[in-house]
Amino acid sequence: MARERWTDVLLGSTSDLDRAVVDFFAALMEQVGTQRERQARRDSWQGFQDKRKDWLQELTTAMRAPQETPAPAAPTPAAFSADSKLELVGDDVVENKIIASRIALTVLEDVAAEFDALRLRLRTLETADMAPTDGLRPETVSLRLVESWLKVGLSRDDLQMAVEPLQRALASVLQSAYQAANKVLADEGVQAQQEMRVRVARTGGGTTGGYGDSGQSGGLASHALEQSRQAVHSGRSGFVPSGAPAYAGTPMGPFDAAATPLLRARQRAQGVMVQLRRLLAPAMRGLDFAQAPPASAALAHALAAHRVQADVYYSTMGAIVEDYSPAAVVQLAGAVRERSAEFKKKAETDSEKAIIEVVALMFQSILSEDRIPSAVRVWFARLQVPVLRVALAEPEFFSNINHPARKLIDRMGAVALGFDSASITGSALETEVRRIVQVIEQYPETGRRVFQLVHDEFEKFLAKHLTEKQSTSQLVSVAQQVEQRETLAIKYTIELRTMLNDMPVRDEVREFLFKTWAEVLALSAVRHGAQHAETVSFKRTAADLVWASSAKPNRTERAQVIQALPDILHRLREGLAMVGVEGEAQDAQIKALTDTLAEAFLSKTANIPLEHIEAMARRLANVEEFLGDAVLGELPLDAEHIEMMTGIDASAIHVIADNGAPVDEAMVAWAQELALGNWFTLDHSGASCQVQYAWHSQHKQLHLFVSTDGISYLIQLRRLGAYLQSGLLVARDDEGLTTRATRDALAKLDANPERLLG
Repeated sequence: MARERWTDVLLGSTSDLDRAVVDFFAALMEQVGTQRERQARRDSWQGFQDKRKDWLQELTTAMRAPQETPAPAAPTPAAFSADSKLELVGDDVVENKIIASRIALTVLEDVAAEFDALRLRLRTLETADMAPTDGLRPETVSLRLVESWLKVGLSRDDLQMAVEPLQRALASVLQSAYQAANKVLADEGVQAQQEMRVRVARTGGGTTGGYGDSGQSGGLASHALEQSRQAVHSGRSGFVPSGAPAYAGTPMGPFDAAATPLLRARQRAQGVMVQLRRLLAPAMRGLDFAQAPPASAALAHALAAHRVQADVYYSTMGAIVEDYSPAAVVQLAGAVRERSAEFKKKAETDSEKAIIEVVALMFQSILSEDRIPSAVRVWFARLQVPVLRVALAEPEFFSNINHPARKLIDRMGAVALGFDSASITGSALETEVRRIVQVIEQYPETGRRVFQLVHDEFEKFLAKHLTEKQSTSQLVSVAQQVEQRETLAIKYTIELRTMLNDMPVRDEVREFLFKTWAEVLALSAVRHGAQHAETVSFKRTAADLVWASSAKPNRTERAQVIQALPDILHRLREGLAMVGVEGEAQDAQIKALTDTLAEAFLSKTANIPLEHIEAMARRLANVEEFLGDAVLGELPLDAEHIEMMTGIDASAIHVIADNGAPVDEAMVAWAQELALGNWFTLDHSGASCQVQYAWHSQHKQLHLFVSTDGISYLIQLRRLGAYLQSGLLVARDDEGLTTRATRDALAKLDANPERLLG
């Protein structure tokens, strides 16, 4: 019943997949490009239109029977003998599986919870876990989608172009299908119980596959080694960029052109994690990567002894002169190798040996990263054992790119990337890295807690350290005020529109309050505070102006206007002067208002009840309590104005304001995700320089980059997105130190698999 319901929902949603492709190609047709590119897009669009009906029919047929599992296109022998028959797997078959795997990887991130619940419920009923090719699995659905596309004659290149909208649509469809199937089983009382994750007991003759289980029989290191070798070799991809290592992660191709480099880097990193997990799975022998296997006694003793040595080291550091030379780094790399060999002798299980080896290879790669100053790499070397401790306790380290230990090393490495040893030695950054390593080495507990703790401390350090220079601090202060003023001006305008929505206020007064007086209120609130006497006075002036512009039919009210008018005009002129409206421009605005007030004096304007105006005054007095979030538009930025406010030479500040250039919203979102401290290559006005991302404003509308020669670049959000989109701002490290280290480790194990357990 559950499988049938799943199939019904899936078949009922194939039109969503079709619509995703149609919309994608339609949007592609509207993009600018060369004549050749536009012709290629037209060809792709026409090709899809010609085969669209056939594809939907073939896709429906392929999806109709989820219980059936596709036979492998070319069986691969598990072992070879003298009479083994060798068969070649066609490139098309391999490429189909690569594309399908990439789709499934992204889809699974969205549907993992619902799919896992369904898998556990079905396991309760079927007394066995899903087969690897079960039709309910996202990877099987993805492969059927790819095969149906190609079977009707559609182009693989076109599929690669449309893969992102397809996988988004497929994720949505599968989410609904899994939810529907889960509901069927839940209504029948079948629950996804967490204890079902526990492995089925192994027998002497083999295993019964379980959640996260490799399905391999255990016991012999040689067998685990062979499985690891197969896992490594099975990860090769023909889509790795030219010149890149074999393990570039998730296969990439021209269809990713619309994705941001950040997204592509995350996909590659996820691919590396998948390869590493597959490599380690046989050696882990059924252990879940979310489990915490306790270290064997001898190994635990060796790790504890190292922490004692660290305590001694730091207690005598006052008499030690650190050697940060390249030769010292080479010696440390040798020490990493020797230390791992000693730990392997203490290890009692294949999983411990494999973890020790991978961590050692990762740190050898980190120590060879010559873009990072040796003064930092020396301290990174001391993290080998703490990272090994956390990897043994939390194998999730090998499958989660967001593990705190990985995030910390990546962040420190990325921040240090733009320095040389001479500039970083003795600096606040080097001191902070040293402090962090010391805390980690001496921390009594093993696990993510200490890494998360110091990671958060490092982020706080960066937020302060990057803006400590006086000139940078001044610039940040002014830029923050600019954003605060604009934010408040928008919010005050929205609130004034709400207040005056039902009041018969003349257009001249209405527009003055919206366009000018909101700026006065915002600037006064930034300079003095929202409840400062001057700001309160300006708020009252807004209500008084509305009152004065209301019809005055009797002598008493006219007398009140005559008495109050000089003070109202005085405060209006004060506010206008504060926002820079003076001279003739100020006189013109005041005249337009006094003309309106004169008509009110003669009862030529509408009457506004006094209680409405008093209610407005009360709300304005505490208007900040009612202000919600506002969407900021273009901020008024000017280098000379900033120079006047900060005293900094304008030649040292480049203000790059929004100019209305079109920019993809994905690029704007990427701009808002940039990490402080990271280094970029900036191409501005024909000159290229290395800059560090130093600060962003509270609402991330303004972003500050500082070059190595002290030049500051203040960039507005959408312009920053445009620079990222056009390649004028390129990250020096868009991947992460630990991801590169993991890929290097995989490549070395590919060349010499025996070292994993040797």
